[in-house]
Amino acid sequence: MTTMSPRERLITALNRKEPDRVPIDLGFTPPLYEVFRSKTGCDSPEEYFDLEPRHAGIKRTRLQTDFSPWLGELPKGAWVNEWGEAELPCSFYHFTDYVHPLAKAQTAKDIRDYPWPDILADYRWEGFGDRVRDLHEKGYPVCAGMAHLFEQAWHQRGLENFLCDMAQRPEMAETLLDIVNEMRVEYSRRAAEAGADVLSLADDVGTQRAMMMSPAMFRRWIKPGHAEAIAAARSVKPDMHVFYHSDGDIRAIIEDLIEIGITVLNPVQPECMDPAWVKAEYGDRLAFWGTMGTQTTMPFGTVDEVRRVVKERIETVGRGGGLVLAPTHVLEPEVPWENVVTFVEAAREYGRYPLP
Repeated sequence: MTTMSPRERLITALNRKEPDRVPIDLGFTPPLYEVFRSKTGCDSPEEYFDLEPRHAGIKRTRLQTDFSPWLGELPKGAWVNEWGEAELPCSFYHFTDYVHPLAKAQTAKDIRDYPWPDILADYRWEGFGDRVRDLHEKGYPVCAGMAHLFEQAWHQRGLENFLCDMAQRPEMAETLLDIVNEMRVEYSRRAAEAGADVLSLADDVGTQRAMMMSPAMFRRWIKPGHAEAIAAARSVKPDMHVFYHSDGDIRAIIEDLIEIGITVLNPVQPECMDPAWVKAEYGDRLAFWGTMGTQTTMPFGTVDEVRRVVKERIETVGRGGGLVLAPTHVLEPEVPWENVVTFVEAAREYGRYPLP
């Protein structure tokens, strides 16, 4: 088979057809990234491992909003993002605690009057299309999108508060979701307009055992917002792929995701969803991005086990196309460097089409 460009390879896989080889993806926590740098002398995992996906985002905000009226006094070392969420350093690397700026909001007006970020300001989009074109010229596919809806809402209110809003204070929940989703919808439209290949959406709505909320509540509160963002993108670029991330067991809503136009499911966490079953059940309508366990195989498997699981995923989920092989999240510090290298080498060895 003729060697494909990274963009051709990824898009072919997402179209559920067989490319020249299985595309792969990787992400590191900060400590493992430092191991990567020390082992390779390189700053870019994408370049060193020849990963297919690339990402384009907007510029940083120029706003210097004072969120102290919503956050109060913060401990030393805390930092505040453009949404006004204060992140507090914890003992374990990239995990943080939050101070939720709208935790004390009492009315929908309190939410409307909050100083929201300027995601859609023209200056933040300067050069976005140029970055997409530059990556395309280099042969890479581009993923873009303002991912979260449910998560962004509960980051503002706090998880318990927002779940109670959905159950008992619908005006509060509707107001917050509408404000966040208005930005997401326009972001999605602009990403499509710039020519991005994949719209990236996400919301962790699953736990290791089941959904975080009932499927009915997901359909009432979260599904319509994602549907609106997808429709906005597809109104500009009808063939745009839509990637949806949720950790955990979300089997109860996979049909809902397909219904609103999701074409790529991530990460298919093997600790709670069998990737081979998901492929058999939905592989005629979905592609899959992930499937390599970051709670099991990658940190705790031997080199031989990593090779075995890579081969198994390719032979089951990858057969016929439709697989971007990747760990199901960023790799944690416990992952041995040898397992990272083995993952890439095994994917290259076993992932060439046509499969045996």
